[in-house]
Amino acid sequence: MKFDVYGIGNSLVDVQTQVTDDILAQTGFAKGIMTLVDDQQQQALLQSIDGLPLNRCAGGSAANTIVSIADFGGKAAYCGKVSQDEMGHFFLSDMRELGVTIGVTPSSEGPTGTCAVLITPDAQRTMLTNLGVSATLAPNDVEEAEIRESQYLYIEGYLLTGEKTKAAAYKALELAQKHNVKVAFTASDPFLVNLIRDEIWQLIEGPVDLFFCNEEESKSLTGKDDVVTCAREIHRHTENVAITLGSRGSVIMHNGDAIPIDGVEAEAIDTTGAGDMYAGGLLYGITNGMNWKQAGHLASHAAARIVGQLGARLERRFTKEEIKAFQV
Repeated sequence: MKFDVYGIGNSLVDVQTQVTDDILAQTGFAKGIMTLVDDQQQQALLQSIDGLPLNRCAGGSAANTIVSIADFGGKAAYCGKVSQDEMGHFFLSDMRELGVTIGVTPSSEGPTGTCAVLITPDAQRTMLTNLGVSATLAPNDVEEAEIRESQYLYIEGYLLTGEKTKAAAYKALELAQKHNVKVAFTASDPFLVNLIRDEIWQLIEGPVDLFFCNEEESKSLTGKDDVVTCAREIHRHTENVAITLGSRGSVIMHNGDAIPIDGVEAEAIDTTGAGDMYAGGLLYGITNGMNWKQAGHLASHAAARIVGQLGARLERRFTKEEIKAFQV
Protein backbone atom coordinates (compact mmCIF):
# COMPACT_ATOMS: atom_id res chain seq x y z
CA MET A 1 0.00 0.00 0.00
CA LYS A 2 1.16 3.53 -0.80
CA PHE A 3 -0.31 4.91 2.43
CA ASP A 4 -0.84 3.58 5.93
CA VAL A 5 -3.71 6.00 6.58
CA TYR A 6 -5.78 8.47 4.54
CA GLY A 7 -7.37 11.06 6.83
CA ILE A 8 -10.22 13.45 6.20
CA GLY A 9 -11.20 16.36 8.42
CA ASN A 10 -11.54 20.09 9.02
CA SER A 11 -8.33 21.91 8.06
CA LEU A 12 -7.54 24.52 10.69
CA VAL A 13 -4.45 26.51 11.57
CA ASP A 14 -4.03 26.13 15.33
CA VAL A 15 -2.88 29.24 17.15
CA GLN A 16 -1.93 28.34 20.71
CA THR A 17 -1.02 30.58 23.60
CA GLN A 18 -0.87 30.39 27.38
CA VAL A 19 -3.19 32.76 29.23
CA THR A 20 -4.19 33.50 32.81
CA ASP A 21 -7.65 32.64 34.10
CA ASP A 22 -8.37 36.37 34.20
CA ILE A 23 -7.58 36.80 30.50
CA LEU A 24 -9.75 33.82 29.65
CA ALA A 25 -12.62 35.21 31.74
CA GLN A 26 -12.43 38.47 29.78
CA THR A 27 -13.17 36.60 26.55
CA GLY A 28 -16.53 35.49 27.92
CA PHE A 29 -16.10 31.93 26.60
CA ALA A 30 -16.62 28.80 28.73
CA LYS A 31 -13.42 27.22 29.99
CA GLY A 32 -12.20 23.86 28.74
CA ILE A 33 -14.52 23.35 25.79
CA MET A 34 -14.61 24.04 22.07
CA THR A 35 -16.85 26.88 20.87
CA LEU A 36 -17.63 27.69 17.24
CA VAL A 37 -17.19 31.41 16.49
CA ASP A 38 -17.82 33.55 13.42
CA ASP A 39 -15.24 35.47 11.37
CA GLN A 40 -15.60 38.69 13.37
CA GLN A 41 -15.37 36.98 16.77
CA GLN A 42 -12.26 35.09 15.73
CA GLN A 43 -10.59 38.16 14.28
CA ALA A 44 -11.25 40.10 17.50
CA LEU A 45 -9.90 37.24 19.63
CA LEU A 46 -6.73 36.83 17.55
CA GLN A 47 -6.11 40.57 17.83
CA SER A 48 -6.54 40.42 21.61
CA ILE A 49 -3.78 37.80 22.00
CA ASP A 50 -1.48 39.28 19.37
CA GLY A 51 1.10 40.47 21.91
CA LEU A 52 1.43 37.06 23.59
CA PRO A 53 3.92 34.32 22.59
CA LEU A 54 2.11 32.21 19.99
CA ASN A 55 2.65 28.75 18.59
CA ARG A 56 1.18 28.09 15.15
CA CYS A 57 0.77 24.82 13.26
CA ALA A 58 -1.47 23.11 10.74
CA GLY A 59 -4.18 21.48 12.78
CA GLY A 60 -7.67 20.13 13.11
CA SER A 61 -8.34 16.80 14.80
CA ALA A 62 -7.75 14.45 11.86
CA ALA A 63 -4.84 16.54 10.58
CA ASN A 64 -3.13 16.21 13.98
CA THR A 65 -3.53 12.44 13.84
CA ILE A 66 -2.23 12.22 10.27
CA VAL A 67 0.77 14.40 11.13
CA SER A 68 1.60 12.15 14.08
CA ILE A 69 1.59 9.09 11.82
CA ALA A 70 4.09 10.86 9.54
CA ASP A 71 6.14 11.86 12.60
CA PHE A 72 6.45 8.20 13.59
CA GLY A 73 7.74 7.43 10.10
CA GLY A 74 4.47 6.27 8.59
CA LYS A 75 3.01 7.04 5.17
CA ALA A 76 0.00 9.34 5.33
CA ALA A 77 -2.33 11.34 3.11
CA TYR A 78 -4.87 13.97 4.08
CA CYS A 79 -8.02 15.53 2.64
CA GLY A 80 -9.08 18.95 3.91
CA LYS A 81 -9.99 22.38 2.51
CA VAL A 82 -8.02 25.61 2.93
CA SER A 83 -8.11 29.00 1.22
CA GLN A 84 -5.57 30.74 -0.99
CA ASP A 85 -4.73 33.13 1.86
CA GLU A 86 -1.56 33.23 4.00
CA MET A 87 -3.00 30.82 6.57
CA GLY A 88 -3.88 28.37 3.80
CA HIS A 89 -0.40 28.47 2.29
CA PHE A 90 1.04 27.95 5.76
CA PHE A 91 -1.21 24.92 6.37
CA LEU A 92 -0.21 23.21 3.11
CA SER A 93 3.52 23.88 3.50
CA ASP A 94 3.48 22.75 7.14
CA MET A 95 1.79 19.45 6.26
CA ARG A 96 3.97 18.76 3.22
CA GLU A 97 7.21 19.52 5.07
CA LEU A 98 6.28 16.67 7.39
CA GLY A 99 5.81 14.32 4.45
CA VAL A 100 2.01 14.27 4.35
CA THR A 101 0.45 13.99 0.89
CA ILE A 102 -2.29 16.60 0.42
CA GLY A 103 -3.67 17.63 -2.94
CA VAL A 104 -7.03 19.35 -2.36
CA THR A 105 -7.43 22.48 -4.51
CA PRO A 106 -7.48 25.62 -2.29
CA SER A 107 -10.62 27.77 -2.28
CA SER A 108 -10.53 31.22 -3.86
CA GLU A 109 -13.14 32.62 -1.46
CA GLY A 110 -13.28 32.96 2.32
CA PRO A 111 -10.66 32.56 5.07
CA THR A 112 -8.78 29.42 6.03
CA GLY A 113 -10.20 27.93 9.20
CA THR A 114 -8.46 28.71 12.47
CA CYS A 115 -8.60 27.39 16.02
CA ALA A 116 -7.41 29.65 18.82
CA VAL A 117 -6.32 27.46 21.73
CA LEU A 118 -6.17 29.31 25.04
CA ILE A 119 -4.24 27.29 27.64
CA THR A 120 -4.66 28.13 31.32
CA PRO A 121 -2.17 27.25 34.11
CA ASP A 122 -4.15 24.09 34.96
CA ALA A 123 -3.42 22.78 31.42
CA GLN A 124 -7.04 23.14 30.39
CA ARG A 125 -7.56 24.15 26.77
CA THR A 126 -10.34 26.47 25.66
CA MET A 127 -10.74 26.32 21.90
CA LEU A 128 -12.39 28.96 19.75
CA THR A 129 -12.90 27.55 16.29
CA ASN A 130 -13.76 29.37 13.09
CA LEU A 131 -14.23 26.75 10.38
CA GLY A 132 -13.75 29.16 7.47
CA VAL A 133 -13.55 27.36 4.12
CA SER A 134 -12.91 24.01 5.81
CA ALA A 135 -16.72 23.82 6.00
CA THR A 136 -16.85 23.77 2.19
CA LEU A 137 -15.01 20.44 1.89
CA ALA A 138 -17.08 18.47 -0.62
CA PRO A 139 -17.29 14.93 -2.06
CA ASN A 140 -15.34 15.91 -5.19
CA ASP A 141 -12.35 16.80 -2.95
CA VAL A 142 -12.01 13.15 -1.88
CA GLU A 143 -9.28 11.26 -3.77
CA GLU A 144 -10.41 7.74 -4.68
CA ALA A 145 -6.93 6.64 -5.79
CA GLU A 146 -5.40 7.60 -2.44
CA ILE A 147 -8.10 5.82 -0.44
CA ARG A 148 -7.70 2.73 -2.62
CA GLU A 149 -3.97 2.69 -1.83
CA SER A 150 -4.42 3.03 1.95
CA GLN A 151 -4.68 0.47 4.73
CA TYR A 152 -7.04 2.67 6.75
CA LEU A 153 -9.39 5.58 6.20
CA TYR A 154 -9.56 7.87 9.27
CA ILE A 155 -12.55 10.20 9.74
CA GLU A 156 -13.11 12.81 12.42
CA GLY A 157 -16.63 13.05 13.80
CA TYR A 158 -16.68 16.84 13.53
CA LEU A 159 -17.31 16.44 9.79
CA LEU A 160 -20.81 15.15 10.49
CA THR A 161 -21.95 18.57 11.74
CA GLY A 162 -21.90 20.25 8.30
CA GLU A 163 -23.91 19.38 5.21
CA LYS A 164 -21.03 19.48 2.72
CA THR A 165 -18.41 18.00 5.01
CA LYS A 166 -20.78 15.20 6.00
CA ALA A 167 -21.30 14.40 2.32
CA ALA A 168 -17.51 14.30 1.87
CA ALA A 169 -17.15 11.93 4.83
CA TYR A 170 -19.78 9.58 3.46
CA LYS A 171 -18.17 9.68 0.02
CA ALA A 172 -14.89 8.60 1.64
CA LEU A 173 -16.72 5.82 3.50
CA GLU A 174 -18.30 4.63 0.25
CA LEU A 175 -14.92 4.50 -1.48
CA ALA A 176 -13.30 2.70 1.45
CA GLN A 177 -15.98 0.02 1.33
CA LYS A 178 -15.62 -0.24 -2.44
CA HIS A 179 -11.88 -0.92 -2.16
CA ASN A 180 -11.94 -3.01 1.06
CA VAL A 181 -10.11 -0.34 3.05
CA LYS A 182 -10.60 -0.47 6.83
CA VAL A 183 -12.33 2.51 8.48
CA ALA A 184 -11.34 4.24 11.72
CA PHE A 185 -13.68 6.86 13.18
CA THR A 186 -13.29 9.16 16.18
CA ALA A 187 -16.22 10.51 18.18
CA SER A 188 -14.34 13.85 18.42
CA ASP A 189 -16.29 15.47 21.27
CA PRO A 190 -18.93 14.63 23.92
CA PHE A 191 -21.26 17.30 22.52
CA LEU A 192 -21.17 15.53 19.16
CA VAL A 193 -22.15 12.19 20.70
CA ASN A 194 -25.10 13.87 22.42
CA LEU A 195 -26.08 15.59 19.18
CA ILE A 196 -25.97 12.66 16.74
CA ARG A 197 -25.85 9.55 18.92
CA ASP A 198 -28.05 7.47 16.58
CA GLU A 199 -25.95 8.30 13.53
CA ILE A 200 -22.73 7.38 15.33
CA TRP A 201 -24.27 4.04 16.32
CA GLN A 202 -25.20 3.42 12.68
CA LEU A 203 -21.57 3.97 11.69
CA ILE A 204 -20.31 1.72 14.48
CA GLU A 205 -22.71 -1.01 13.41
CA GLY A 206 -21.84 -0.47 9.76
CA PRO A 207 -18.58 0.48 8.05
CA VAL A 208 -16.43 1.38 11.08
CA ASP A 209 -13.71 -1.17 11.94
CA LEU A 210 -12.00 0.87 14.67
CA PHE A 211 -13.85 3.31 16.92
CA PHE A 212 -12.01 5.91 19.02
CA CYS A 213 -13.60 7.78 21.92
CA ASN A 214 -12.84 8.99 25.43
CA GLU A 215 -14.43 7.85 28.67
CA GLU A 216 -17.13 10.54 28.73
CA GLU A 217 -18.07 9.86 25.12
CA SER A 218 -18.28 6.11 25.71
CA LYS A 219 -20.62 6.58 28.67
CA SER A 220 -22.81 9.03 26.78
CA LEU A 221 -22.97 6.69 23.80
CA THR A 222 -23.87 3.54 25.73
CA GLY A 223 -25.64 4.85 28.82
CA LYS A 224 -23.35 2.65 30.95
CA ASP A 225 -21.31 3.76 33.97
CA ASP A 226 -18.31 1.42 33.85
CA VAL A 227 -15.79 2.05 31.08
CA VAL A 228 -15.00 -1.63 30.47
CA THR A 229 -18.73 -2.33 30.21
CA CYS A 230 -18.95 0.56 27.72
CA ALA A 231 -16.06 -0.89 25.73
CA ARG A 232 -17.63 -4.34 25.60
CA GLU A 233 -21.00 -2.92 24.55
CA ILE A 234 -19.44 -0.96 21.67
CA HIS A 235 -17.29 -3.97 20.75
CA ARG A 236 -20.46 -6.02 20.28
CA HIS A 237 -21.12 -3.87 17.21
CA THR A 238 -17.67 -3.16 15.77
CA GLU A 239 -14.39 -5.01 15.35
CA ASN A 240 -12.10 -2.80 17.44
CA VAL A 241 -12.56 -0.12 20.11
CA ALA A 242 -10.09 2.23 21.80
CA ILE A 243 -11.27 4.30 24.77
CA THR A 244 -8.88 6.84 26.30
CA LEU A 245 -8.99 7.45 30.06
CA GLY A 246 -6.74 10.49 30.46
CA SER A 247 -3.88 9.90 32.91
CA ARG A 248 -5.26 6.42 33.66
CA GLY A 249 -4.34 5.18 30.19
CA SER A 250 -6.82 3.47 27.88
CA VAL A 251 -8.67 0.26 27.16
CA ILE A 252 -8.65 -1.46 23.77
CA MET A 253 -11.11 -4.12 22.65
CA HIS A 254 -9.86 -6.57 20.01
CA ASN A 255 -11.02 -10.09 19.17
CA GLY A 256 -13.33 -10.11 22.18
CA ASP A 257 -10.53 -9.29 24.62
CA ALA A 258 -10.15 -6.17 26.76
CA ILE A 259 -6.54 -4.94 26.58
CA PRO A 260 -5.73 -2.49 29.41
CA ILE A 261 -3.08 0.08 28.51
CA ASP A 262 -1.35 1.83 31.41
CA GLY A 263 -1.14 5.59 31.52
CA VAL A 264 2.29 7.22 31.40
CA GLU A 265 3.19 9.74 34.08
CA ALA A 266 3.53 13.26 32.72
CA GLU A 267 3.42 16.81 34.04
CA ALA A 268 0.52 18.21 32.04
CA ILE A 269 1.17 21.58 30.43
CA ASP A 270 -1.32 21.44 27.57
CA THR A 271 -3.82 18.68 26.75
CA THR A 272 -4.30 19.93 23.16
CA GLY A 273 -4.11 17.05 20.70
CA ALA A 274 -3.64 14.28 23.27
CA GLY A 275 -6.48 12.19 21.85
CA ASP A 276 -5.36 12.92 18.30
CA MET A 277 -1.82 11.81 19.14
CA TYR A 278 -3.12 8.64 20.79
CA ALA A 279 -5.08 7.79 17.63
CA GLY A 280 -2.01 8.43 15.51
CA GLY A 281 0.17 6.19 17.65
CA LEU A 282 -2.34 3.34 17.57
CA LEU A 283 -2.95 3.63 13.83
CA TYR A 284 0.77 3.81 13.08
CA GLY A 285 1.41 0.75 15.21
CA ILE A 286 -1.26 -1.52 13.76
CA THR A 287 -0.32 -0.58 10.20
CA ASN A 288 3.41 -1.08 10.79
CA GLY A 289 3.75 -4.52 12.31
CA MET A 290 2.80 -4.00 15.95
CA ASN A 291 0.13 -5.99 17.76
CA TRP A 292 -2.70 -4.10 19.45
CA LYS A 293 -1.10 -4.08 22.89
CA GLN A 294 2.23 -2.81 21.55
CA ALA A 295 0.48 -0.13 19.48
CA GLY A 296 -1.57 0.87 22.52
CA HIS A 297 1.55 1.39 24.61
CA LEU A 298 3.14 3.50 21.87
CA ALA A 299 -0.07 5.55 21.69
CA SER A 300 -0.11 6.03 25.46
CA HIS A 301 3.51 7.18 25.58
CA ALA A 302 2.90 9.53 22.66
CA ALA A 303 -0.14 11.10 24.34
CA ALA A 304 1.85 11.59 27.55
CA ARG A 305 4.68 13.24 25.66
CA ILE A 306 2.32 15.66 23.91
CA VAL A 307 0.60 16.84 27.11
CA GLY A 308 3.98 17.65 28.62
CA GLN A 309 4.59 20.42 26.08
CA LEU A 310 2.82 23.35 24.47
CA GLY A 311 1.01 22.59 21.20
CA ALA A 312 -0.18 19.55 19.29
CA ARG A 313 3.16 18.79 17.56
CA LEU A 314 5.87 16.72 19.17
CA GLU A 315 8.86 18.86 20.09
CA ARG A 316 10.83 15.66 20.67
CA ARG A 317 9.91 13.02 18.12
CA PHE A 318 10.16 9.31 18.81
CA THR A 319 13.35 7.82 17.38
CA LYS A 320 13.38 4.60 15.37
CA GLU A 321 15.02 2.91 18.34
CA GLU A 322 12.31 4.12 20.72
CA ILE A 323 9.56 2.88 18.40
CA LYS A 324 11.28 -0.47 17.89
CA ALA A 325 11.44 -0.95 21.67
CA PHE A 326 7.64 -1.15 21.82
CA GLN A 327 7.73 -4.24 19.63
CA VAL A 328 9.73 -6.29 22.14
